[in-house]
Parts: sequence; C-alpha cells; structure tokens
Amino acid sequence: ASMSETPFEPTIGAMEISAGDSAWMLTSSAMVLLMTPGLAFFYGGLADDRNVLNTIMMSFISMGVVAVPWIVVGFSLAFGSGGGAFIGDFSYAGLAGLEERVWPGTKIPALVFVVFQMTFAVIGAAIISGAVVERMRFSAYAVFIMLWSILVYAPVCHWVWGPGGWIHAMGAKDFAGGTVVHETTAVSALVLCVLLGPRVHHGEGVEPHNVPFVILGAALLWFGWSGFNGGSALAADWNAALAIINSYEAAAASLLTWTVLERIHLKRYSAVGTVTGAIVGLVIITPAAGYVTPVGAVLMGVIGCVFVYPSFQVSHAKVDDSLDAFPCHGVSGFVGTVLTGLFDVEGGLFYGGGWQLLGVQVLAGLATAAYAAIVTVIIFYALRLCMCVRVPENMELEGLDTGLHGYPAYGKHTPDTDGGVPKSSLTTPPPNSSGSGN
Repeated sequence: ASMSETPFEPTIGAMEISAGDSAWMLTSSAMVLLMTPGLAFFYGGLADDRNVLNTIMMSFISMGVVAVPWIVVGFSLAFGSGGGAFIGDFSYAGLAGLEERVWPGTKIPALVFVVFQMTFAVIGAAIISGAVVERMRFSAYAVFIMLWSILVYAPVCHWVWGPGGWIHAMGAKDFAGGTVVHETTAVSALVLCVLLGPRVHHGEGVEPHNVPFVILGAALLWFGWSGFNGGSALAADWNAALAIINSYEAAAASLLTWTVLERIHLKRYSAVGTVTGAIVGLVIITPAAGYVTPVGAVLMGVIGCVFVYPSFQVSHAKVDDSLDAFPCHGVSGFVGTVLTGLFDVEGGLFYGGGWQLLGVQVLAGLATAAYAAIVTVIIFYALRLCMCVRVPENMELEGLDTGLHGYPAYGKHTPDTDGGVPKSSLTTPPPNSSGSGN
C-alpha cells in the first residue's frame, strides 16, 4: 500500500510487524534524511564563495527546526484522523500512544512511519532556501521554515495523504510528494524571494563557485531518492521495486534530454546542467513513481524535461530565485502531477481512463500552489512585524559566511580590503557576526 491508500487507525501489537518491511522503511528514512545534506552540497556549490557556509547551514538547520515541531504537533496535524478534510487533530501530539502500534495498512511500527514522514518535511523546508540564499537573515529563515512546516506542509500533507483529506477523497494521486513536497516548497520559495527582493548583485551572472560540490550533492540526492520514492510504497514489495526503477529511468531520460537541449540551446554540455536534468527527472516522476510502467517513466522524463527546461531560462529583474528552486521543484512537480493523469495505468488518459484523473491532478496542483502562496505571504508579513528578515546591504556585499557565521568557508578572507586591512579574517570575526545580521 502506498501512503495515500491506507486506513488510519493504528493497531496494537508487534505480531503484525514485518521485519523486512520495517528494515526497508528504516533504511529509506535514513536515505531521505541524507538528501538534506545532499541538498546542502548541491546548493552550496551553486552559491558564490562568500556564502557557502550560510547556504549549507540553511539546509542543515531544517533538520532541527522542522524535525522537533514535527514530533510535537506536525505529524498529528498531518495524519490525525479527527480533524476533517482540511487538517488533522492533536490526537498524536507528542506521538502519544504510537510507541507500540503498527501503522494502519502496513506491517511497520507507527514510529517508523513517523520518522519517514519527518524526513520528507525536513527536506521540503530546506528546498525553500534555494530561492533566498545570500540575503535572508538566518534567524528569520529558521523561524519561517518552522512555521511553514506547521501551517503549510502539515495541512497539505493531510489533504493528500491524511485521513479524510479532500484531495485524496477527490481521487488525485501523489505517490511520493509531487504536490505535498515539491510544489508547496517551490511556490513558497518563489513568493518568499519576491517579497524579500533581489540580491544586490542580481543580474550580474554569478557562476557556481564549486561544481564538484554540485555534482556530489546531486549524487546524494539521487541516492536518497531511492528511499524517497521506493520507501513511499511503505513495504519491501513489488510496488517499491517499480517505484525505484521508474525513478532511475525517469532521471536517466531527463538527464539525456537536458543534455541534448543544452547542446542545441547553448552549444555546450555543462556539468551543472547534466545533474540538474537528473534532479528534474526525479521530481517529475515523484508523484507517479508507483503508478506508471518503466516505459511510461522514460516518456515522462523526456516529455517533462522538454517542458521544464525553458522555465530555467526565464529571468526577471524583480524575481531573484537564486538557485532556481521554483523551476526545479515547482514547475517539475506540477508537470509530473499532470503527466501522472496521462500515464497512470489504472486511470490515466493514455490507458483509457478518460479525463477525470487528469482534471483532478490539475486541480490538486493548482490548489496546493495557491494555498502555499497565500500562507507564505501571511507568515512573511507576520515575521516582518517582529524581526528583520533581510541582512544589511554591507553584510550582503561582504558575504554571509563571515557576517553571520564568523568565518569564511575556506579559511581565508576575501580579497576586499579597506585601507589595506582585510574586511574579515578567520581569527577575527566582524563585530556583526553574532549581532544585527543574525
């Protein structure tokens, strides 16, 4: 059974636990958790060399400020059965009563399901950082993603995977988080970057400072996606095997398609472009991983990449999505959600299912995007009432590694000087390293 196809009353007793299923889900949880450090390297390599630590930290902090609220209340709001169609309840607050229970529709301990879902919330929140790096205050960002995980992620998770969720009841399909994870995070990231405003040097064509970091991050993300999509089967079974092969094939097809498109468009084969193509394919297949054939996954990777690639070429003076979080996750997530309505073997348009599934897939994608955008605006302006959300311009120019974290990533100051004196050094952090910019 996938995450969207289970009853919701946990049962007591260890006799129903499958050691194989439990081992696979524990492994999948670890693999998905590793995706967050992978994202940190991916984003860190794309950033400039004055903001490497800050960019990496914006991913790592999610492992704390999202994980703890998830245990306290987030999981219950997402999967509690007493709330209705739009939100859960507080029946599982603090994971009350789940210690020795089996999660319904599975043969795994309820706590394994909790931690698996927690890793999704963590990586989802971290994705947002890609649109706001190099200018958002670290403290404001940490508070934002904590509130976002409760007010945006948990409700949408309930809509799609929770008991009585209205999107699930409508018949929409999201195997592993095309809407729940990728669309919500990317739309929130886009809205947040617009509200925050562009970087001082936006439009100057800053290049990735460390391409090997980008490749390493992409490799860790691809590895972790085996657990992200394969684990969403909630068992070590045929469906998990299908989800993994489909993930690999869609990523491979998208990678090849991106390479061809980039060669035609830019007359080159870039390393960053190649690995980005793979990530795009993984996002595209996420909502459909357990619902389509391997050939369908290849076609989704090719067709989806053709639609997504142009979105990376769009730029606007007022919209500074620093590391392309929105096209990579938002556009790809929506395209994958729509293509699920075409290629799903049980209800897709190409398999004689008519237009119904396609219609509800489009509605699900638009509804989650609209909700994420509205609540992101509310959180942003609420934060702005009580704290500064953007670093001072001088700190942005100097770089947030020294300004916020006390020292640069590579143990040396930048060449900028003021009267022969370095603006920052490893041994002498600037005065505002723990003050106004934090």
